[in-house]
Amino acid sequence: MNPTLREARDTLVPDLAGRHGPLPPLLLALTVVTGLVDAFSYLALGRVFVANMTGNVVFMAFSLAGSSGFSLTASVLSLLSFAVGALAAGRLANRVPLHRARLLLGVTAAQALLVLVCYAVGLAVDLPASGWSRWCLVVVLGFAMGGQNAVVRKLAVPDLTTTVLTLTITGVAADSRLAGGATGKAGRRLLSAAAMFLGALLGAVLVGHGHPAVVLLIAGAALVAVAGALLPHRRSALGWTAV
Repeated sequence: MNPTLREARDTLVPDLAGRHGPLPPLLLALTVVTGLVDAFSYLALGRVFVANMTGNVVFMAFSLAGSSGFSLTASVLSLLSFAVGALAAGRLANRVPLHRARLLLGVTAAQALLVLVCYAVGLAVDLPASGWSRWCLVVVLGFAMGGQNAVVRKLAVPDLTTTVLTLTITGVAADSRLAGGATGKAGRRLLSAAAMFLGALLGAVLVGHGHPAVVLLIAGAALVAVAGALLPHRRSALGWTAV
C-alpha cells in the first residue's frame, strides 16, 4: 500500500494497543470542531477567531492601524479567555496524575457543555451577534477552545494539534521526498488539514444559509461523541493512557 494511504488508514483506524491508542481519530474530530467554531466566530461574531490565536494577534494589529471591520475588543477578549481556558486545563493536567483518556474525557465533556450553552444563547439572540451576546459568546467559546488546546498539547500526539496547521503543512513539504526527506508523514498531516477545512466549510455553508446556531449544535454533538468514545477507556491501564 502507498505509504501516505497507509498512514492515513492507521490514523483513522489505529491500533488500540499502539502508542496513542484511539487518540488520533478523536483528535481529528476535535480538529473538525475547531473549523466549525472558528467559522461561526468569524462569520457570526464579527471577524474574530476563538481558536486561531495567530489570527487574533493579526486582527489586533489591523484594528490598531485603523482598518475597518475589525474589533480590538473582540480580539483581546478572545485572546484573554483562550489563555484563561488554557491555564485552567493546564493546571488540571499538571496537578492530577496523568491518565490521557480521563484528561481528554473531562475537558471534552466540559467543552461540550460550554459549546451547547453557546448554542442556546445563539438561539435566543439575533445572529450575527452584537453587544453583550457577542462578548459572551466570544469569551465562553475562547475559554472552551483554550482548554482543548492545552490538553491536546499535553497529549502530544504528533501532527494532530487540532488548531495550528502552519507547521503541519510546512512539514508535508519540507519532509517530503522532493525535499530530500524520507517521508513527509503526509497521510496524517493531510487528514488534519482536511478535517479543519471540512469543519470550516460546513460552518460557513450553514452561516451563509441562515443557520449559524446550528454550527454550534453540530460542534457540541461532535464533542459529546468524542467524550462518549473515551468513556469506556477511563479506567484503562493500556500503555497509551500514560505519557
